[in-house]
Amino acid sequence: MDKLIDRLVDTRWFMKIVALILALFLFDSVYDADKELKDVNVPGQQDTEVIENVPVKSYYDTENLVVTGIPDTVDVTLDGPKSHLQQAKTLRNFEVYVDLSNAEVGSERVEFQIRDISDKLKVTIEPQYADVTIHEKVTQEFKVEAEFNKSLLGDGYSAEAAIAEPNTVMITGAKEVIDRISFVKATLDLKGPVTETISEEATIRVLDREMNKLDVIVEPQVIKVTVPVQQLSKTVPITIVRKGDPQNGVAIDSIELDVKEASIAGSEDVLNETESVRVEVDVSRVQEDTVLTLPVIIPDGITEVNPKTVKASVDVSVTEEAAEEEEEPAQQEPAEETQGQETEETKETKETKETKTFSNLPINLVGLSDGFDAVLKAPANGRTSITVTGKSSVVQRLNANDFNVFLDLTNLEEGEHEVTVNVDGPEGAESKPTVGKASVSITQKEET
Repeated sequence: MDKLIDRLVDTRWFMKIVALILALFLFDSVYDADKELKDVNVPGQQDTEVIENVPVKSYYDTENLVVTGIPDTVDVTLDGPKSHLQQAKTLRNFEVYVDLSNAEVGSERVEFQIRDISDKLKVTIEPQYADVTIHEKVTQEFKVEAEFNKSLLGDGYSAEAAIAEPNTVMITGAKEVIDRISFVKATLDLKGPVTETISEEATIRVLDREMNKLDVIVEPQVIKVTVPVQQLSKTVPITIVRKGDPQNGVAIDSIELDVKEASIAGSEDVLNETESVRVEVDVSRVQEDTVLTLPVIIPDGITEVNPKTVKASVDVSVTEEAAEEEEEPAQQEPAEETQGQETEETKETKETKETKTFSNLPINLVGLSDGFDAVLKAPANGRTSITVTGKSSVVQRLNANDFNVFLDLTNLEEGEHEVTVNVDGPEGAESKPTVGKASVSITQKEET
């Protein structure tokens, strides 16, 4: 036996076979195929990501049905390999949806589904289900109620009913919601005070009985609203008020006005309380038939009157005694020099100077070249006051209509200008405006 073993050991092929067997055993003890595969999937590369506010799409018969109860967004939690997570989070190329293609009118619970996402990711959607209601879709025409806040009207102004253009809209929604519609409003968002007609766009609001906004589709969504605004006014009679007493021998036969009514403007309360306006005739200064131009006097709270002045025709009768008294001074000669001196002094005393102020006179623009427009910037109201100084006998006969306040715009070009305020009035009275300069803007007319 020993010899046989020795002979095998000495054989070359025997030793090669033994070496091969030993090598196979050694390879088997070192190489583990399962272990190699496990080393590829490193456990540390797994991760979890939460993607918030993922939009939800719904699929149903949009022509005939309306679906409520589906949230606009959901949160999606992804669990899996980090490389897949980052790609899904960055691209968001997946879709969360509900399939209601076979839904019928009524209520049901549907599950959110997701597609176009890697199958190596585990997906959790929160919430998982939605309780939806499927309604019959209805389109109906409604009349629009246009409105605005009337408290924004300026003092002395009123507004007519607001006008909507168009005055009807088409509203589409669930039949149950359409049946709840109580108001379709177009409200102007304005800032006061409002003193002129306004026309602006307004958004339609659809409300139920409790003024809750309803989820519907409105066509058109925006319309034009016009509010006609005008100044409150009414027509009242002009009454004549006599001031003073007639001179001796002078009797006032009649006083007639060329205009017997005036239009006044102001707040509603003041207009309701105002029954008339007046002109005051100082009969103590009337010695013969005369025509006086007098201002129309308005009570407090009235903002405007038209006309501002009227003509009063005063007819008088003069007795013979009064006429003779007027002639006597002219026939008498001064008896002596001292008497003549006293007469001159008396005249001088009688001719004392007097100052009178006329307020709220309009400033007129004259001399503007053709092809230009002018706007008075300051004073902003386009009016000023003047002070008149002269002999009492002259000044007392004057009224506002005897003066013309104006700016001479001759040869002025386009731009902003400071112009001297001029006053044109009767001789014998010196007139001066309270505002020496006025600001005027000149622009070129647009070609038509």
